Amino acid sequence: MESTFHATTILAVRRDDRAVLAGDGQVTLGNTVVKQNARKIRRLYNDSILAGFAGSAADSFALFARFEAKLEQYRGNLERSAVELAKDWRTDRALRRLEAMLIVLDQKSMFLLSGTGDLIEPDEPVIGIGSGGAFAQAAAKALMRHTAMSPREIAERSMVIASEICIYTNSNITVEEL
Repeated sequence: MESTFHATTILAVRRDDRAVLAGDGQVTLGNTVVKQNARKIRRLYNDSILAGFAGSAADSFALFARFEAKLEQYRGNLERSAVELAKDWRTDRALRRLEAMLIVLDQKSMFLLSGTGDLIEPDEPVIGIGSGGAFAQAAAKALMRHTAMSPREIAERSMVIASEICIYTNSNITVEEL
């Protein structure tokens, strides 16, 4: 499975007990833009968890459903739900074929669930996925280290920078905040 998806930028930022998730709106099929206002992020579990995906939309919706089921099962415990989904992802044949990555976060922690079943908690409270994810993440880290901007401002400006660099990312940005 390829670790970089050519269609999305999702960025998560946490600062001062605030959590922000941003996603671009572009959907690309081959070298053609087929949609410009897609929504790739969601609020889950009584609006207390944010989740965003990169990869195949159908696979991502399947993962959202499975992750929501884990959140219900573990009463909104983000870490436990992420660990259990990663376990399923590694052992379930159907899940292993899904081509998607997820970022999930709340006000205290964030995790990246990869298509290989990896579960990663970043060292810094910033993480990006998708084809423009590294660009957005780099911009967000610089803004985190050298400004007092809010996490929402950091996410919005970083996503715009990513959209100026990555041809698979547009500047129609959706932002959710906890």
